[in-house]
Amino acid sequence: MVALCALVFLAAVYWLAVRTSTGQAVENAALYGADQVDPRAFLAARTLLDTITMTSLAAATLLVGVIGLVRRQVSLAVAAMAVILGSQAITQILKYFVLQRPDLVDSDQYLANTLPSGHTTAAMSVLFATLIVMPYRFRGVAMFFALSWAVGIGAYTVIAQWHRLSDTLAADAVALIVACAASHFLARTDRIRAVVTPGAARYTLRTAFVAAVTVVGAASAVLGATALLAALHQDIDAAAEWRLFLSAQWLAAAGSIFAALLFWWTWHRLETKRRGDPASVR
Repeated sequence: MVALCALVFLAAVYWLAVRTSTGQAVENAALYGADQVDPRAFLAARTLLDTITMTSLAAATLLVGVIGLVRRQVSLAVAAMAVILGSQAITQILKYFVLQRPDLVDSDQYLANTLPSGHTTAAMSVLFATLIVMPYRFRGVAMFFALSWAVGIGAYTVIAQWHRLSDTLAADAVALIVACAASHFLARTDRIRAVVTPGAARYTLRTAFVAAVTVVGAASAVLGATALLAALHQDIDAAAEWRLFLSAQWLAAAGSIFAALLFWWTWHRLETKRRGDPASVR
């Protein structure tokens, strides 16, 4: 069900943002608004984005595979690696061979299709693979670091003018679909078990972290929607472009946060196991 919803969301984002003149005009204005960003923020964005390379992505893929093998679960290693590699493959195929960006508005820049974002896909797929491969008791700590990094990548692609908001949202959806498919594979092959009673302290900390992330995501969504509505009620000038840029940045962060929380929810009190292990653990 989550994967189906993500697929519908992906189609809706593409149609509204890419296949309509209003969507293209709004997103182009947001990119022009990024011209007003402080050079230091722009440099910080480029620096973080430069951490995602073919080498670093291969290293992340190898790392989640090694974690799966250390846990003596070959299927887990394969599934986690497939999330990263499969998400990136689908993103590149969609971007360069399937999805087209028609010329619906006059613009001398930003004409090429960039949906979905490869950088955001990489970050979110690493996040989801980490969630899948980590034991339940370490998942919260891993998610704290991975989630902060992944959300930053999505927002920074907008600051650096590498991607539009729709690119990041579509990337969230692609990674979520592939991660759900990997989870389904593990469930169908009897590789998932319930965690019945996690420790009270650990449970409290995890709940507090999820609550805090939810608040941040909701605040980002509200700020983004407010800035978007304010900009849409005025002529497109420098001030409106700035509001649209801020809106795109906040909504990109909110999209990544809620995609992460949604996938985390599907793994609520669940972890992987070897075939033949008990169906639940305390």
